[in-house]
Amino acid sequence: MGTTGKLDIRQECPSVEQYLALRKEAGLSEMSVEGAEIGLPRSVFAVTLYEENTLIGMGRVIGDGGCFFQVTDIAVRPSHQGRGLGKLIMREIREFLHTVPDKAYVSLIADGEASKLYAQYGFELVMPRSQGMFLRP
Repeated sequence: MGTTGKLDIRQECPSVEQYLALRKEAGLSEMSVEGAEIGLPRSVFAVTLYEENTLIGMGRVIGDGGCFFQVTDIAVRPSHQGRGLGKLIMREIREFLHTVPDKAYVSLIADGEASKLYAQYGFELVMPRSQGMFLRP
């Protein structure tokens, strides 16, 4: 894996503080403490990577638990990128997705070149049949 210490893979959410800090460090959009406190416990699935008890990577699946799922929060500390940790996170998520009900719809929003990573795990572009949209209330 190329990491310097022992890698600990956990199927759990990070703490709110860890979550917000890793999102910021990895260049993801900011979320509020209030939103993280509400949202993290409602995750359908989560995976976290720790090295020497320091959070270095994470990913979550959110959704209704039956029909719709969204892969989100894929993040790896910049100092640990390029070592296959994003792929490890996606393998864990993909294993979970093998357990969801038949015909469930799984989506994600890929920033930049991340679509190349997600394509390796079976995700396809939805354009031109569909277009992704968002709203920030």
